[in-house]
Amino acid sequence: MIKFSELKQGSHVMAAYDGDVKRGEIAEIKKSEKQVCINLGEQTFWFDTGKGLLTAIPITDAELTNFKFTKLVNTDGSVKYSKGAFRLLIPQQNDFSRIEMWYRDETRNFAAPMALHTLQTHFFEMTKVFLNDGSFD
Repeated sequence: MIKFSELKQGSHVMAAYDGDVKRGEIAEIKKSEKQVCINLGEQTFWFDTGKGLLTAIPITDAELTNFKFTKLVNTDGSVKYSKGAFRLLIPQQNDFSRIEMWYRDETRNFAAPMALHTLQTHFFEMTKVFLNDGSFD
């Protein structure tokens, strides 16, 4: 389950609806009712965040590729992902257990796996641009 306070407009999450689990993007938030409206592609639906219907999407190489990050495998085995001047560094291929991120003169380090919606929040806080599948050059 995702904490309501972690959810932002534009965040990508998995939503359980009608016995199916689909990926969606948060289109609107009702703070007073702790509900989010999620665009599931063809339709939007409101979800009560306290019912456990929303789950986080883990960061993976495929997710970063979908968000137009470029990948560079370093000689020491670490992997750097970049989108414009924003950078992520992981210790080795497909090991997202530790992440270092930086943008200009700000650096952040994380010693635990991170969900995609959390990365989107950090990206926005650091760049003032929403992380989506558009280019960032």
